[in-house]
Amino acid sequence: ILGGLQTKNMKPYKSYHESLIKALQDPEEAAEYLNAVLEDGDKKLFLVALKQVAEARGGMVKLSHAAKLSRPSLYRILSKTGNPEFGTLANILNSFGLKLAVVAKHGHSLRAA
Repeated sequence: ILGGLQTKNMKPYKSYHESLIKALQDPEEAAEYLNAVLEDGDKKLFLVALKQVAEARGGMVKLSHAAKLSRPSLYRILSKTGNPEFGTLANILNSFGLKLAVVAKHGHSLRAA
């Protein structure tokens, strides 16, 4: 007995990070996660999320080969101060089996002057 709890029937502890990385191995989960992060509008957080997806999908070495980018370039691009170009971002997402998309914002329209 540990602190009044029986440990015999307890499941092993699994960290949030481990659970996240396992979930992000699924392209659908990765897409939902990246879209949720984009909703927040924080570019730095999006780059961190891309790095987490890269970790889940085999790591930076595998991504560097698939995206045809050097590992140092990837680390720089996906750092909190990174500023990937459109083509590079599309290439990275393509390596994950994902793509960029544009969707209409509900309740928002640009009116002609």
